Amino acid sequence: MASHDHAHHDHAEDGHSHDHSHDHAPTVTADSVKRIRLAMILTAGFMLVEVVGGLISGSLALLADAGHMFSDSFSLGLALVAFYMGDKAPDKLRTFGYQRFQVLAAFVNGLTLLAIAVWIFIAAIQRFTQPVDVLAGPMMVVAILGLLVNLVAFKILHGGDRENLNLRGALLHVIGDLLGSVAAIVASVVIMLTGWTPIDPLLSMLAAALILRAAWKILGRSAHTLLEGTPEGVDIGQIRQALLDVEGVKSLHDIHVWGLTPQDPLLSAHLVIESPAFHDGVIERAYAMLQSRFGIQHATLQVETRDCLTGGECNQGMIVHS
Repeated sequence: MASHDHAHHDHAEDGHSHDHSHDHAPTVTADSVKRIRLAMILTAGFMLVEVVGGLISGSLALLADAGHMFSDSFSLGLALVAFYMGDKAPDKLRTFGYQRFQVLAAFVNGLTLLAIAVWIFIAAIQRFTQPVDVLAGPMMVVAILGLLVNLVAFKILHGGDRENLNLRGALLHVIGDLLGSVAAIVASVVIMLTGWTPIDPLLSMLAAALILRAAWKILGRSAHTLLEGTPEGVDIGQIRQALLDVEGVKSLHDIHVWGLTPQDPLLSAHLVIESPAFHDGVIERAYAMLQSRFGIQHATLQVETRDCLTGGECNQGMIVHS
Protein backbone atom coordinates (compact mmCIF):
# COMPACT_ATOMS: atom_id res chain seq x y z
CA MET A 1 0.00 0.00 0.00
CA ALA A 2 1.50 3.27 -1.09
CA SER A 3 1.86 6.18 1.26
CA HIS A 4 2.93 9.79 1.04
CA ASP A 5 5.16 11.90 3.21
CA HIS A 6 3.51 14.03 5.85
CA ALA A 7 3.46 17.78 5.52
CA HIS A 8 3.05 20.05 8.53
CA HIS A 9 1.54 23.47 7.99
CA ASP A 10 1.60 26.15 10.66
CA HIS A 11 -0.71 29.12 10.19
CA ALA A 12 -0.31 31.90 12.75
CA GLU A 13 -3.54 33.76 13.25
CA ASP A 14 -4.77 35.88 16.16
CA GLY A 15 -2.27 34.40 18.58
CA HIS A 16 -2.93 30.76 17.77
CA SER A 17 -1.96 28.32 15.08
CA HIS A 18 -3.51 25.56 13.01
CA ASP A 19 -1.22 22.61 12.44
CA HIS A 20 -2.03 19.91 9.93
CA SER A 21 -0.57 16.56 9.02
CA HIS A 22 -1.81 15.19 5.71
CA ASP A 23 -1.33 11.64 4.53
CA HIS A 24 -3.96 10.37 2.15
CA ALA A 25 -2.73 6.81 1.86
CA PRO A 26 -4.79 4.91 -0.69
CA THR A 27 -6.50 1.87 0.79
CA VAL A 28 -7.32 0.30 -2.57
CA THR A 29 -4.75 -1.81 -4.39
CA ALA A 30 -4.55 -2.83 -8.04
CA ASP A 31 -4.92 -6.42 -6.83
CA SER A 32 -8.26 -5.60 -5.19
CA VAL A 33 -9.54 -3.99 -8.39
CA LYS A 34 -8.51 -7.03 -10.44
CA ARG A 35 -10.23 -9.43 -8.03
CA ILE A 36 -13.44 -7.39 -7.99
CA ARG A 37 -13.51 -7.22 -11.79
CA LEU A 38 -13.06 -11.00 -12.22
CA ALA A 39 -15.74 -11.74 -9.62
CA MET A 40 -18.15 -9.34 -11.32
CA ILE A 41 -17.70 -11.04 -14.72
CA LEU A 42 -18.33 -14.46 -13.16
CA THR A 43 -21.43 -13.47 -11.21
CA ALA A 44 -23.00 -11.38 -13.98
CA GLY A 45 -22.51 -14.18 -16.50
CA PHE A 46 -23.94 -16.95 -14.36
CA MET A 47 -26.82 -14.81 -13.13
CA LEU A 48 -28.43 -15.16 -16.58
CA VAL A 49 -28.01 -18.95 -16.43
CA GLU A 50 -29.77 -19.06 -13.05
CA VAL A 51 -32.63 -16.89 -14.24
CA VAL A 52 -33.25 -19.22 -17.20
CA GLY A 53 -32.81 -22.30 -15.00
CA GLY A 54 -35.15 -20.96 -12.35
CA LEU A 55 -37.87 -20.13 -14.87
CA ILE A 56 -37.60 -23.54 -16.58
CA SER A 57 -37.53 -25.57 -13.35
CA GLY A 58 -39.96 -23.37 -11.40
CA SER A 59 -37.49 -23.22 -8.48
CA LEU A 60 -37.76 -20.22 -6.15
CA ALA A 61 -34.39 -21.16 -4.65
CA LEU A 62 -32.72 -20.70 -8.03
CA LEU A 63 -34.57 -17.46 -8.76
CA ALA A 64 -33.68 -16.17 -5.30
CA ASP A 65 -30.04 -17.01 -5.90
CA ALA A 66 -30.24 -15.32 -9.31
CA GLY A 67 -31.65 -12.22 -7.62
CA HIS A 68 -28.81 -12.30 -5.15
CA MET A 69 -26.29 -12.68 -7.97
CA PHE A 70 -27.86 -9.68 -9.69
CA SER A 71 -27.33 -7.79 -6.45
CA ASP A 72 -23.74 -9.08 -6.45
CA SER A 73 -23.08 -7.88 -9.98
CA PHE A 74 -24.54 -4.49 -9.14
CA SER A 75 -22.56 -4.16 -5.90
CA LEU A 76 -19.32 -5.34 -7.49
CA GLY A 77 -19.81 -2.77 -10.23
CA LEU A 78 -20.35 -0.11 -7.56
CA ALA A 79 -17.20 -1.28 -5.81
CA LEU A 80 -15.21 -0.88 -9.03
CA VAL A 81 -16.57 2.63 -9.51
CA ALA A 82 -15.74 3.37 -5.88
CA PHE A 83 -12.16 2.16 -6.36
CA TYR A 84 -11.65 4.41 -9.37
CA MET A 85 -13.36 7.36 -7.65
CA GLY A 86 -11.24 6.88 -4.53
CA ASP A 87 -8.13 7.13 -6.68
CA LYS A 88 -9.07 10.58 -8.00
CA ALA A 89 -7.06 13.50 -6.69
CA PRO A 90 -8.67 16.04 -4.34
CA ASP A 91 -10.09 19.16 -5.98
CA LYS A 92 -11.46 22.53 -4.86
CA LEU A 93 -14.93 21.06 -4.26
CA ARG A 94 -13.76 17.89 -2.45
CA THR A 95 -10.53 18.64 -0.63
CA PHE A 96 -10.42 15.13 0.87
CA GLY A 97 -10.80 13.57 -2.56
CA TYR A 98 -13.28 10.78 -3.25
CA GLN A 99 -12.24 8.08 -0.77
CA ARG A 100 -15.55 8.36 1.11
CA PHE A 101 -17.34 7.21 -2.09
CA GLN A 102 -16.22 3.67 -1.18
CA VAL A 103 -18.23 3.84 2.03
CA LEU A 104 -21.26 5.24 0.22
CA ALA A 105 -21.07 2.38 -2.31
CA ALA A 106 -20.88 -0.14 0.54
CA PHE A 107 -24.00 1.40 2.11
CA VAL A 108 -25.88 1.02 -1.20
CA ASN A 109 -24.65 -2.60 -1.37
CA GLY A 110 -26.17 -3.25 2.04
CA LEU A 111 -29.48 -1.73 0.96
CA THR A 112 -29.63 -3.96 -2.13
CA LEU A 113 -28.97 -7.02 0.03
CA LEU A 114 -31.78 -5.96 2.34
CA ALA A 115 -34.18 -5.56 -0.60
CA ILE A 116 -33.27 -8.99 -2.00
CA ALA A 117 -33.85 -10.65 1.38
CA VAL A 118 -37.30 -9.05 1.73
CA TRP A 119 -38.23 -10.13 -1.81
CA ILE A 120 -37.24 -13.74 -1.08
CA PHE A 121 -39.31 -13.82 2.12
CA ILE A 122 -42.39 -12.48 0.33
CA ALA A 123 -42.02 -14.89 -2.61
CA ALA A 124 -41.47 -17.85 -0.25
CA ILE A 125 -44.64 -17.07 1.72
CA GLN A 126 -46.59 -16.94 -1.54
CA ARG A 127 -45.17 -20.34 -2.52
CA PHE A 128 -46.44 -21.87 0.72
CA THR A 129 -49.98 -20.68 -0.02
CA GLN A 130 -49.80 -21.32 -3.77
CA PRO A 131 -47.47 -24.31 -4.42
CA VAL A 132 -45.98 -24.80 -7.88
CA ASP A 133 -44.40 -27.83 -9.53
CA VAL A 134 -40.59 -27.88 -9.47
CA LEU A 135 -38.41 -29.80 -11.97
CA ALA A 136 -35.72 -31.22 -9.69
CA GLY A 137 -33.36 -32.39 -12.47
CA PRO A 138 -32.70 -29.02 -14.20
CA MET A 139 -32.73 -27.35 -10.81
CA MET A 140 -29.91 -29.58 -9.53
CA VAL A 141 -27.74 -29.11 -12.63
CA VAL A 142 -27.95 -25.30 -12.45
CA ALA A 143 -27.45 -25.30 -8.67
CA ILE A 144 -24.28 -27.41 -8.92
CA LEU A 145 -22.89 -25.14 -11.66
CA GLY A 146 -23.75 -22.14 -9.49
CA LEU A 147 -21.91 -23.66 -6.55
CA LEU A 148 -18.77 -24.12 -8.66
CA VAL A 149 -18.92 -20.56 -9.99
CA ASN A 150 -19.39 -19.15 -6.49
CA LEU A 151 -16.48 -21.20 -5.15
CA VAL A 152 -14.24 -19.71 -7.83
CA ALA A 153 -15.48 -16.18 -7.03
CA PHE A 154 -14.97 -16.79 -3.30
CA LYS A 155 -11.40 -17.95 -3.93
CA ILE A 156 -10.70 -14.82 -6.00
CA LEU A 157 -12.05 -12.40 -3.38
CA HIS A 158 -10.80 -14.21 -0.27
CA GLY A 159 -7.18 -13.59 -1.22
CA GLY A 160 -7.70 -9.81 -1.33
CA ASP A 161 -7.49 -7.03 1.23
CA ARG A 162 -9.87 -8.11 3.99
CA GLU A 163 -9.84 -4.68 5.62
CA ASN A 164 -11.34 -2.99 2.56
CA LEU A 165 -15.04 -2.38 3.16
CA ASN A 166 -16.17 -3.00 -0.41
CA LEU A 167 -14.07 -6.15 -0.79
CA ARG A 168 -15.54 -7.46 2.47
CA GLY A 169 -19.02 -6.59 1.24
CA ALA A 170 -18.42 -8.42 -2.04
CA LEU A 171 -17.11 -11.44 -0.14
CA LEU A 172 -20.24 -11.52 2.03
CA HIS A 173 -22.37 -11.40 -1.12
CA VAL A 174 -20.54 -14.41 -2.56
CA ILE A 175 -20.86 -16.33 0.73
CA GLY A 176 -24.59 -15.72 0.54
CA ASP A 177 -24.56 -17.04 -3.03
CA LEU A 178 -22.65 -20.14 -1.93
CA LEU A 179 -25.27 -20.86 0.72
CA GLY A 180 -28.00 -20.22 -1.83
CA SER A 181 -26.48 -22.75 -4.22
CA VAL A 182 -26.17 -25.33 -1.44
CA ALA A 183 -29.79 -24.72 -0.46
CA ALA A 184 -30.90 -25.21 -4.06
CA ILE A 185 -28.96 -28.49 -4.32
CA VAL A 186 -30.48 -29.79 -1.07
CA ALA A 187 -33.95 -28.75 -2.17
CA SER A 188 -33.56 -30.48 -5.55
CA VAL A 189 -32.42 -33.71 -3.86
CA VAL A 190 -35.35 -33.67 -1.43
CA ILE A 191 -37.85 -32.99 -4.23
CA MET A 192 -36.28 -35.67 -6.41
CA LEU A 193 -36.46 -38.29 -3.63
CA THR A 194 -39.70 -37.36 -1.87
CA GLY A 195 -41.63 -34.97 -4.12
CA TRP A 196 -42.03 -32.56 -1.19
CA THR A 197 -41.95 -29.13 -2.93
CA PRO A 198 -42.31 -26.90 0.18
CA ILE A 199 -38.60 -27.55 0.82
CA ASP A 200 -37.83 -25.08 -2.00
CA PRO A 201 -39.37 -21.94 -0.42
CA LEU A 202 -38.37 -23.17 3.05
CA LEU A 203 -34.67 -23.23 2.21
CA SER A 204 -35.07 -19.97 0.30
CA MET A 205 -36.23 -18.33 3.54
CA LEU A 206 -33.19 -19.72 5.36
CA ALA A 207 -30.92 -18.23 2.70
CA ALA A 208 -32.80 -14.93 2.99
CA ALA A 209 -32.16 -14.85 6.75
CA LEU A 210 -28.43 -15.24 6.14
CA ILE A 211 -28.52 -12.52 3.49
CA LEU A 212 -30.34 -10.26 5.96
CA ARG A 213 -27.60 -10.81 8.54
CA ALA A 214 -24.93 -9.88 5.98
CA ALA A 215 -26.90 -6.77 4.99
CA TRP A 216 -27.16 -5.66 8.62
CA LYS A 217 -23.39 -5.88 9.10
CA ILE A 218 -22.57 -3.94 5.94
CA LEU A 219 -25.21 -1.27 6.63
CA GLY A 220 -24.11 -0.90 10.24
CA ARG A 221 -20.43 -0.45 9.49
CA SER A 222 -20.87 1.86 6.51
CA ALA A 223 -23.54 3.97 8.26
CA HIS A 224 -21.24 4.32 11.27
CA THR A 225 -18.52 5.75 9.02
CA LEU A 226 -20.94 8.02 7.13
CA LEU A 227 -22.15 9.38 10.50
CA GLU A 228 -18.54 10.27 11.39
CA GLY A 229 -18.40 7.56 14.05
CA THR A 230 -15.15 6.68 15.80
CA PRO A 231 -13.29 4.12 13.63
CA GLU A 232 -13.20 0.52 14.86
CA GLY A 233 -10.32 -0.25 17.20
CA VAL A 234 -9.81 3.43 18.11
CA ASP A 235 -10.14 4.29 21.82
CA ILE A 236 -10.70 8.04 21.99
CA GLY A 237 -10.23 8.02 25.77
CA GLN A 238 -6.71 6.61 25.36
CA ILE A 239 -5.90 9.14 22.65
CA ARG A 240 -7.08 11.99 24.87
CA GLN A 241 -4.93 10.83 27.77
CA ALA A 242 -1.92 10.30 25.50
CA LEU A 243 -2.22 13.89 24.21
CA LEU A 244 -2.46 15.18 27.79
CA ASP A 245 0.71 13.24 28.60
CA VAL A 246 2.65 15.03 25.84
CA GLU A 247 5.26 17.26 27.46
CA GLY A 248 4.13 20.89 27.42
CA VAL A 249 0.39 20.20 27.09
CA LYS A 250 -1.64 21.70 29.96
CA SER A 251 -5.15 20.70 28.78
CA LEU A 252 -7.17 19.98 25.66
CA HIS A 253 -10.72 20.33 24.37
CA ASP A 254 -12.83 19.84 21.23
CA ILE A 255 -11.29 16.47 20.38
CA HIS A 256 -12.93 14.59 17.51
CA VAL A 257 -11.97 11.29 15.86
CA TRP A 258 -13.64 10.03 12.69
CA GLY A 259 -12.63 8.48 9.38
CA LEU A 260 -12.83 8.97 5.63
CA THR A 261 -12.97 5.17 5.51
CA PRO A 262 -12.73 2.62 8.34
CA GLN A 263 -9.02 2.27 7.50
CA ASP A 264 -8.22 6.01 7.50
CA PRO A 265 -8.79 7.64 10.93
CA LEU A 266 -8.72 11.43 11.23
CA LEU A 267 -8.35 13.56 14.35
CA SER A 268 -8.77 17.19 15.34
CA ALA A 269 -8.21 18.74 18.77
CA HIS A 270 -7.36 21.99 20.57
CA LEU A 271 -4.23 21.74 22.74
CA VAL A 272 -3.62 24.31 25.46
CA ILE A 273 0.11 24.70 26.13
CA GLU A 274 1.90 26.17 29.13
CA SER A 275 4.04 28.62 27.17
CA PRO A 276 4.35 29.83 23.55
CA ALA A 277 7.95 28.62 23.67
CA PHE A 278 6.67 25.02 23.80
CA HIS A 279 4.73 25.36 20.52
CA ASP A 280 7.04 23.59 18.05
CA GLY A 281 8.11 20.88 20.51
CA VAL A 282 4.50 20.06 21.43
CA ILE A 283 3.49 19.83 17.77
CA GLU A 284 6.39 17.53 16.92
CA ARG A 285 5.84 15.23 19.91
CA ALA A 286 2.05 15.10 19.50
CA TYR A 287 2.15 14.15 15.81
CA ALA A 288 4.85 11.54 16.35
CA MET A 289 2.84 9.97 19.18
CA LEU A 290 -0.43 9.90 17.19
CA GLN A 291 1.26 8.23 14.23
CA SER A 292 3.31 5.68 16.15
CA ARG A 293 0.82 4.70 18.85
CA PHE A 294 -2.53 5.04 17.11
CA GLY A 295 -1.78 4.93 13.39
CA ILE A 296 -3.39 8.34 12.86
CA GLN A 297 -1.67 9.78 9.80
CA HIS A 298 -3.94 12.79 9.34
CA ALA A 299 -4.39 15.10 12.33
CA THR A 300 -5.29 18.75 12.77
CA LEU A 301 -4.06 20.18 16.07
CA GLN A 302 -4.84 23.76 17.08
CA VAL A 303 -2.44 25.05 19.71
CA GLU A 304 -3.55 27.74 22.18
CA THR A 305 -1.75 29.50 24.99
CA ARG A 306 -4.76 29.88 27.27
CA ASP A 307 -8.09 28.11 27.82
CA CYS A 308 -10.96 29.03 25.49
CA LEU A 309 -8.82 31.36 23.37
CA THR A 310 -10.78 30.47 20.24
CA GLY A 311 -14.09 29.47 21.80
CA GLY A 312 -15.53 26.07 20.98
CA GLU A 313 -16.76 23.64 23.60
CA CYS A 314 -13.90 24.39 25.97
CA ASN A 315 -16.17 24.43 29.00
CA GLN A 316 -16.99 20.82 28.25
CA GLY A 317 -13.40 19.74 27.89
CA MET A 318 -13.97 16.44 29.64
CA ILE A 319 -16.69 15.42 27.20
CA VAL A 320 -15.49 13.17 24.39
CA HIS A 321 -16.95 13.68 20.90
CA SER A 322 -16.72 11.00 18.26
